[in-house]
Amino acid sequence: MNSDNGTAPSDNALVIIYLITLFCNLVLLVMVFMNPSLQNPKFLAVSVLSFHRWSLCLCLISITFLLELVSLRFLSSNFFGDMESFSLALLAYDRLVAICFPLRYPYINTNFRMSFIIGGLWFLVFLLEIFPVTLASNLLYCRSRVVQSCCCEHGPVYVLACGDTSLNKQLVTAKSLVVLLAPLTFIVLSYIVVVFAVLRIASVAQRWKAFNTCVTHLALVFIYYLPVIMAYILGNLKLIQSKDLYTAVLTVCVTLPPMLKPHHLQLKDRGTERKS
Repeated sequence: MNSDNGTAPSDNALVIIYLITLFCNLVLLVMVFMNPSLQNPKFLAVSVLSFHRWSLCLCLISITFLLELVSLRFLSSNFFGDMESFSLALLAYDRLVAICFPLRYPYINTNFRMSFIIGGLWFLVFLLEIFPVTLASNLLYCRSRVVQSCCCEHGPVYVLACGDTSLNKQLVTAKSLVVLLAPLTFIVLSYIVVVFAVLRIASVAQRWKAFNTCVTHLALVFIYYLPVIMAYILGNLKLIQSKDLYTAVLTVCVTLPPMLKPHHLQLKDRGTERKS
């Protein structure tokens, strides 16, 4: 990624994106930590999402300049990338309980229960990721040692292998479908239940107030899944022939969403909850 004359412009752009992402997510984490009124199950899930996005950018960008631990980077970048979709599903669960069971919410969704769910999701994603990474590490690589991607995803790594990678590709495809579609399916189903619950509210003003608490989460889902879908379409339909251009597009798709995360809307939601 470095040019002969020093740091390439693309490297400078990645550093800027990383610094902005680091600052924004750290501000949110510090605000939640310093403000006792924000230390609730919802903002625990929001903090975990911020931590995952900060860690993902750390794996994808800063390790590019600091470390050559490819296996560690391969596992960690895929782990934190996979956790982001489950974090969005976790926020959907929080909204589902808050809107459908508002009076029982403090008893159903406690900090301990949310922490237990987060720990279970970490363990699940680790199991989903460790097997493809382990199989990939056992492959023979007789070609170039340079992975043509800063995202360190499975496809560019398998291109460098000289053995049969059909099993690896099938396993990664199955894992990717689970990681992307399972949380998305839960999010869609949860919002179907939320819509029916909100429509039973007699007051129109209360309906809009309930919907407004979901706007931020829907924006996060849109910001995350749209680039993923775009990268998938561009890659599988071969709409971009240049590997360098596709790598640049994929890098932007992965690194920009964490930077664009609307933190102020999360705090706006908190204000809405106080008024309700």
